[in-house]
Amino acid sequence: MCLGIPGQVKEFSELHEHLARVEVSGVTREVNIGLLEDEQLKLGDWVLIHVGFAMAKIDEEEATQALDLLKAMGEAYEDELEALRSSEYSSESGAT
Repeated sequence: MCLGIPGQVKEFSELHEHLARVEVSGVTREVNIGLLEDEQLKLGDWVLIHVGFAMAKIDEEEATQALDLLKAMGEAYEDELEALRSSEYSSESGAT
């Protein structure tokens, strides 16, 4: 099962304008934020992530509710976090 998962923007890439480091439940990964270029993201903003891409900007309350719901789902949430932890998506691997 693939889920959208909330993450908080922690850092913008100096190497590529469409990449940012985003934290999801203690796991930090680089994600593509290019789909949200009109949102004018800033540090601390929350985004909904799916397969390495930020799909939507959300507010903190929405992020908290989504994380609580995902945690209640148990195995699906843990599977999604494991996929995030093991992802190879980074600017070093040539992803854009």
